[in-house]
Amino acid sequence: MQSEIAQRLKLKYPPIAILFTNEKPEGALEFKEGRWGCVAAMLTAAAKGRRVVFSRKTFGCEGGGIGLGLLKQFSEGFEYFLSTGKEGLPPVEGIPEPEAFKKNPELARDWMGSLPLVSIPEQYVVFTSLTEVDAAEEEPKLVVFYANPDQLTALIVLANYGRPGYDNVIAPFASGCMSACLLAWDEVSKERPRAVIGMTDISARPHIDADLLSFSMPYAMFQEMEGNVPGSFLDKHEWKKIAERIQRNN
Repeated sequence: MQSEIAQRLKLKYPPIAILFTNEKPEGALEFKEGRWGCVAAMLTAAAKGRRVVFSRKTFGCEGGGIGLGLLKQFSEGFEYFLSTGKEGLPPVEGIPEPEAFKKNPELARDWMGSLPLVSIPEQYVVFTSLTEVDAAEEEPKLVVFYANPDQLTALIVLANYGRPGYDNVIAPFASGCMSACLLAWDEVSKERPRAVIGMTDISARPHIDADLLSFSMPYAMFQEMEGNVPGSFLDKHEWKKIAERIQRNN
């Protein structure tokens, strides 16, 4: 499946499709069972052409399992890991000290309780390049773009182009995998689904190119935005100046 948006924005990587399925793709990249890993690194691998798969035994880390909809409950004491730490609480594999993303455990616990936790019925979550997907055979649940500031600007404008209001895109505080998958999936059931800017997670940033953020949306919203490209600002002079700058930088 090709994307007119990706071509117009001159993206570094093709969009990534997220699929939920009960069939495990052959030859897909997967974390070893019980081993720590970052979902954001796998999203980058998918952007570079690998097909990636996760299961309820191979989601990399607790936050990753929750962010992918494969795990619905935080472990006891997770609020301390997100905030100040706690004496006697064992460290999380791959992260040697408390993250201090929340000022205190109470605020961390409040944030955890605000998340739209879900356990998807399917066995697997798959990341793959959108160019490798035939929607007639496997329709994506979500589509994720990696975009630099100029490209992200265009995505935000295009998301609002055919809709009323000013809040058709959100930038929530969340882990990288939650912003790419869980929070975008929560938008699917809403009357007016929104796109989600993500990868603002400091722990995920080392796995993402320094100049990129993610822009995740329900598949139906992706189709809507694709259909709105002709006749939009992407055909106009102001965008062409930015497109030339992107081309030079590429």
